[in-house]
Amino acid sequence: MYFDTHAHYDNPRFDLDRRALLERLPRLGISLVINPGCDMATSRTAVGFSEDYPHIYATVGFHPHYTRSMQEGDLEKLEALTRRPKVVAVGEIGLDYHYDHSPRDVQRRCFRQQMDIARKVDMPTIVHQREAAEDTLAVLRDYRDVIGVVHCFSGSLEVAKEMLDLGWYLSFTGVITYKNARRSHEIIRYMPKDRLLLETDAPYMAPEPNRGRRCSSLDLPEIAEAVAELWGITLEETARQTTENGKRLFRIE
Repeated sequence: MYFDTHAHYDNPRFDLDRRALLERLPRLGISLVINPGCDMATSRTAVGFSEDYPHIYATVGFHPHYTRSMQEGDLEKLEALTRRPKVVAVGEIGLDYHYDHSPRDVQRRCFRQQMDIARKVDMPTIVHQREAAEDTLAVLRDYRDVIGVVHCFSGSLEVAKEMLDLGWYLSFTGVITYKNARRSHEIIRYMPKDRLLLETDAPYMAPEPNRGRRCSSLDLPEIAEAVAELWGITLEETARQTTENGKRLFRIE
């Protein structure tokens, strides 16, 4: 059984078959899924999914793309959402200097404000980092009592080492099945097996040979197979280890 620790089922690309797909995931080997919030609306939607499906959990937060749209009172509303029974983390939060959809100073301020919430409510976080490694590490160093996962990890081995030293987990998507993913392969071989999580980032990042099409949690075995080959263990051992890792981080019994 697999744990997809990051899938955006609120995305419109699932509008035509969302319910049917979500209902059949457990029968097809996907035992747990986390749907992260990216703004106030999607955070509420994620909470709704967690209440409708036993195998789905939610996180709440403002993705760096949408921090420009945060309104007065949103932080208090997010904190209130963390108290819903199946909300397991604050996220997706962080920094994105590739697209810069929100001003960088706004991204940094909102990142820290949401880390404050995670510290206050004693929850892990899901962090997005793209082309902002040094500023992200600066925040993680200042919040050593807050841990979480850097999702869809794409940084260098040196950055990975510091994040792991700070107690963080790293997660990987279908990108690791691409021919140009040598840096990610090096990191996966290096890192402790108890700190790696699997994710699809659905509907994005479909693994080979389905690159470019809509991704779902059903693609997770292909990602796990790539990790299993790099670790030199069986697919079943990889699924069990990464599921245990996710349950430990997100405190799911």
